[in-house]
Amino acid sequence: MSYLALYRKWRPRTFGEVKGQDAVCTTLKNQVMSGRIGHAYLFCGTRGTGKTSVAKIFARAVNCEHPVDGEPCGECAMCRAILAENSMNVLEIDAASNNGVDNIRDIREQVQYPPTEGKRRVYIIDEVHMLSGGAFNALLKTLEEPPEYVIFILATTEVNKIPVTVLSRCQRYDFRRITVGIIADRLKELTEAEHIRIEERALTYIARSADGAMRDALSLLDECIAFHPDEAISYDEVLEILGAVDIVTFSSLFEAVSKGQTGAALRILDSAFTEGRDLSQFVNDFLMYLRNLLILKTADGADGIIDSTRENLEIMRRDAAEASHAALMRWIRVLSELSNRLRFATQKRVMTELTLIRLTAPEMDDTNDALAERVASLERELKDLKANGVAVRAASPAEATGPRAGQEAPAGPKTVALPKAEYQDFMAIRNDWGRIAEALGGTDAAAFHGAQVEPAGSGTMCVVFSNPQTMRFGATERAMKALTDYVRETYKKDITFRTRARKGGEQQTSYTVSEEELLDKINFPVEIGPGRDTE
Repeated sequence: MSYLALYRKWRPRTFGEVKGQDAVCTTLKNQVMSGRIGHAYLFCGTRGTGKTSVAKIFARAVNCEHPVDGEPCGECAMCRAILAENSMNVLEIDAASNNGVDNIRDIREQVQYPPTEGKRRVYIIDEVHMLSGGAFNALLKTLEEPPEYVIFILATTEVNKIPVTVLSRCQRYDFRRITVGIIADRLKELTEAEHIRIEERALTYIARSADGAMRDALSLLDECIAFHPDEAISYDEVLEILGAVDIVTFSSLFEAVSKGQTGAALRILDSAFTEGRDLSQFVNDFLMYLRNLLILKTADGADGIIDSTRENLEIMRRDAAEASHAALMRWIRVLSELSNRLRFATQKRVMTELTLIRLTAPEMDDTNDALAERVASLERELKDLKANGVAVRAASPAEATGPRAGQEAPAGPKTVALPKAEYQDFMAIRNDWGRIAEALGGTDAAAFHGAQVEPAGSGTMCVVFSNPQTMRFGATERAMKALTDYVRETYKKDITFRTRARKGGEQQTSYTVSEEELLDKINFPVEIGPGRDTE
């Protein structure tokens, strides 16, 4: 006999075996016991939560010759025939491939004939939202007033696509996502029955990865068993098989982001990529980790909201205490945007790296959230200085406006005069600087976006980076060559570019004019020296 997948082999056969849908099963059992059985039901909910399984159990229960407390006995001829899928009383229809008007007309013709054996004919229409508008219209009358021996069970994952006219004719039952604990317990039960050795925390991880769907959990377990059919399966092997990352990795990544350690964050990403981890899943898992931190930081009694082991909760509580609400919310927003873009991206690694640089270096981000994070970072530094006994006080008005004794005054705005040709070249590049940065792309774009350009002599310009950290990425020989080649090709100018980082207290604005404009404003003779800089 060919191998049968676990989710098919262990499909529930009674309401009692259905996990996580107690309210639905209890209601249906009571209807069978009381004989108050409806003619149309709508089962809606996410994939793998038991909609089709419950529909088949209900079909056997209403046809069973000797039901026991609303459950099918499983022994009578009708139960055995329906289990073997040999009964004409139960018809399962896939609306995804039978969604036309003609298919519904066939059903309308069939319902005219009563069952030759058993009590009721049950039509299970799976993925009913795939029916066309005409097919829904053809189904309406039969759905509203079917013969007394006919029951319709409509199953869907997208209830919002069902016409209101259909909804109003059905009893609606919502199948909820199954909790991690229930799925993990079921997996443990099945692995023991199948004599499969696997670590308990590996089962918990599989249950969490299933996202509330029992069928997905069984499929993932099948995949892990196929990798090690005759050996014990460890937690690390499950992570490797599923392309997942351990929570310790996310804790390390969180630490790198919160401390602004760009290199450490990029190395963690590189390690995950080298090990074959799916970057979309990596980002989504890290996003969920940050979500858990935010919940732990904001909600009392959050243990019941977060599905995690005690050890992992301790790690997350420690990290949650280190982050501010504003920073966590900004990181979650940025990663959510990245997650949406990665679905259609061809360069997932580059986009993820740029996002990590953006998270670790908020000075490169001009959003209000990034500004708030920079202020919070300064406040934390001041707090650390005070804790270490360093005197910190507010500057007096005189100190705020002038240099301290023994110190040089910060450079003020500088007026630079250039010959007309050089002035025009400089202004063209300065005005187009944002577009030039975008055209260079990759990490160069991120580094150059926060930089400015200033004149530096004949045929030379200087790229002034906002800090040494961004300069490490933008001042490389490769980046400078790319910038020089782009300017030569686009502006037909051979310009040499130098680089430097902005000094503390240095003004970010300089005033650049042509020599003609400068001389026009001066009413006395002036001689411009070889440096061509006039203050």
